Amino acid sequence: MRNLIQRLQTFIGLQPSPVSHSEKILSALGGFIALFVVMVISQTFLQLDASLGIIASMGASAVLLFAVPHGPLSQPWPVLGGHLVAAVIGVSCAMWISDPFMAASGAVGLTIGAMYYLNCIHPPGGATALTAVIGGESIHQLGYQFVLTPVLLNVIAILVIAILFNSLFHWRRYPAFWRQKHIEPASQSHQQDGISHEDFLAALKQIDSFVDVNEYELRRIFELANLNAAKTQLQAGDIQLGRVYSNGRLGKEWSMRRIIDESPNENPDKDFVIFRQIAGQAPKRSDCLTRAEFADWAKYEMIEEAGCWIRKPSPEN
Repeated sequence: MRNLIQRLQTFIGLQPSPVSHSEKILSALGGFIALFVVMVISQTFLQLDASLGIIASMGASAVLLFAVPHGPLSQPWPVLGGHLVAAVIGVSCAMWISDPFMAASGAVGLTIGAMYYLNCIHPPGGATALTAVIGGESIHQLGYQFVLTPVLLNVIAILVIAILFNSLFHWRRYPAFWRQKHIEPASQSHQQDGISHEDFLAALKQIDSFVDVNEYELRRIFELANLNAAKTQLQAGDIQLGRVYSNGRLGKEWSMRRIIDESPNENPDKDFVIFRQIAGQAPKRSDCLTRAEFADWAKYEMIEEAGCWIRKPSPEN
């Protein structure tokens, strides 16, 4: 049953969030401020009912700008270009396609294609295009003025607020360029790992699908993972009878082993442990290794908590 629940969580994309409570609160506060300003601007140029649609698309932008400010979809050009391109296409479809179903569908489809070719993919732009078609008579009467007021004004407002608000917190600086300036020196220090700028671009190209993480953040994650791996390296003395360890690998290579017997000896070459593999796709088996060899295999210790195996917290945590 536990495995079934875990697979279901993976299937639907339910993953634990590593973000701190303070970061979540800051994201919510930034979104609140941004949307308040957007509503004021929209109400100035549109009636309440008509402004609801464009406010909804800006609300979606606020989620990206304040919850994931360093993501590629959140950067100024995708926000600005995505909304403006969507507004132009939406107004054009509303004016030139009489069938509302075709106009709405065409507006969204053409917007997606245009955003791809113009390198300004911003999902809320789809809502902006749709609003231009189904937003009502007050929006239709604006024609292409809709692109400038309220769309452009709202985009400028939300970008300015995102820049000012996120600048108050050094780890949230926006656009991502300002943060990249601070993490780039650290990235340069790890060139000995043999992974270059071109290697990352080639890997992203091979995926052949949009990945919502920029190259610099990806490199930073890689570096921090390497640093964490170095800090958590087990030593021979950490391997104890009765305890369970994992190799920390991903996918099919992951496994867990329990130490079921040992033959202690001061000579490292004769200090043996006997283990039984208890989890992983490799064949279940028992075998014997020196304690040092087992420590080289093991990444961290596992403990059972509430019927589930989890990584044992490190002492500093």
